[in-house]
Amino acid sequence: MSLHKTHQETQQRVPTYHDPWARREAWRKNPIFSNRAMVRNMFPGLGIATVAFTIYCGYDWAFGKKEHH
Repeated sequence: MSLHKTHQETQQRVPTYHDPWARREAWRKNPIFSNRAMVRNMFPGLGIATVAFTIYCGYDWAFGKKEHH
């Protein structure tokens, strides 16, 4: 087996870009910029805050002072 590759073997492994701007636009295909990721990261603390507020309201309902007007 030869350690040196032919020019054709080397060229076949390199991706060819027919569009001159393809490499510069490749970041748009990254999963970080998908719509699902954008919506998930739109409100970063909303899930924890909702759970904490629900626990607070449940505690207040169960153990809070029952004042009659």
